[in-house]
Amino acid sequence: MRVVLQRVSFANVEINKEIKGKCDNGFLVLLGVKQGDTEKEADFLASKVANLRVFSDENDKMNLSLLDIGGETLVISNFTLYADCSHGRRPSFINAEKPDKANELYEYFCSKLKEQGVTSVEKGEFGADMKVSLLNDGPVTIILDTEEIMK
Repeated sequence: MRVVLQRVSFANVEINKEIKGKCDNGFLVLLGVKQGDTEKEADFLASKVANLRVFSDENDKMNLSLLDIGGETLVISNFTLYADCSHGRRPSFINAEKPDKANELYEYFCSKLKEQGVTSVEKGEFGADMKVSLLNDGPVTIILDTEEIMK
């Protein structure tokens, strides 16, 4: 499972010119599910996202977590995070999980964020053509990949 995590002042997702989800002062989370991922990876990433200390404290040091600041999240499913661009010019998405299983783990990940104590977890719409807008704060953009960090 792979996450691109962006610290944002605000973010929203629009589907058919209608705002579907939004957040202020928190994280835009792009979530990719790989074949073979399980709830174990989702549990790990939900805890990591909720507790990652990348928000500024009173000394302007990145020392506070999403939970510490009462931050919000907007979680967008994004199978293209598993694009394989090693051959030719057209990416292959063969490593991305099949839609039914990916959606199940996406929904599970969002529920685990709530269980971690994140009070606002908004979502896009799985499989929809979405337009995502954001104001990246910092900018702070972090990639979390369970293959690398769960060793």
